[in-house]
Amino acid sequence: MDLHYQINGEGHPIVLLHSGGTDLRDWTFLAPLLAKDYKVVTFDVRGIGKSPSPIEKANYVEDLLLLIDHLELETATLVGHSIGGQIATEFALNYPEKVKNLILIAPSLSGFNYSQAFNEYINSINQVAPDIDQMLDVSLSGSLYQVVMSSPHRDIMIQMHRDYFHRVLTWPKFEIIWPQPPAIERLDELSMNTLFIIGEKDFQDNHRVAEHFNKVPNVRFFEIANADHMVTLTHPDELFAKIDNFMKE
Repeated sequence: MDLHYQINGEGHPIVLLHSGGTDLRDWTFLAPLLAKDYKVVTFDVRGIGKSPSPIEKANYVEDLLLLIDHLELETATLVGHSIGGQIATEFALNYPEKVKNLILIAPSLSGFNYSQAFNEYINSINQVAPDIDQMLDVSLSGSLYQVVMSSPHRDIMIQMHRDYFHRVLTWPKFEIIWPQPPAIERLDELSMNTLFIIGEKDFQDNHRVAEHFNKVPNVRFFEIANADHMVTLTHPDELFAKIDNFMKE
């Protein structure tokens, strides 16, 4: 296993998958709370943080399978944030026997038709590459980061974002392989209990993604007030309470 990971706590295993623009530090505040009652696994996806860059195309779903098998986890709860939520969803659809519960925090979704505003935002970041300072300015000025950038966690967000861009720009080819057909066409197949959490002030596209998860048979939704996309940094106590209650129920 060449992915960088950390394990803390004992009990039912929970695997945390970080968002884009971050690394396992996404879980700096939530992981210690969960580790009081659970076995918590955090890791850097391939090409990010302390994990090696992909030699060819990245397959995050198969990487997660390798990690879970390496740790000899028969079943685990997956907590995925943003693209980490997309990975968790795809994994749950393809390996349902390995997923006890699915917890998604403002996940992205394969097959979802993102808005022109969102695509323009992403393109504006790419247009200033490889100037990392400009990439940071454009990216972190996005509305989905308005709360975290006005919070005491501004510095850790900037540092994670800087490190993220630095790593991504060293990849020989930035391309991710996703299972087919797209998850948006298969959400009604998710058989496990599912919790969907989103910040009130997250990007509107992420709220539109939430509407598609109404197709999931056993899903609950929670919106956290005055939170943006980085609810993991700004509202860890409230996030923990929602997750812990869901797990114990």
